[in-house]
Amino acid sequence: MVIDDIGLLPVGEDAAEALYRIIDAAYERCSIAVTSNIHPSGFDTITPKTLTGARTDRLMHHARLVTTTGDSHRLAGKGVVPLH
Repeated sequence: MVIDDIGLLPVGEDAAEALYRIIDAAYERCSIAVTSNIHPSGFDTITPKTLTGARTDRLMHHARLVTTTGDSHRLAGKGVVPLH
């Protein structure tokens, strides 16, 4: 399962619960790939704190955290200058 751009927008309690339920259902049953511009330690800034710990624990339990740097690949070659 791939979950793209966690943290792009803040979410309310219902959406946070739905995301938790999806991750919990997949936990230790299938692979989950997550992309975000926010480090997992900052996930509590975008969703209610009541579910953040449990969700992040499940995501990080068997995780390999990959941090990338550099310019956006989405913008490369399109004449768009990234905002810095």
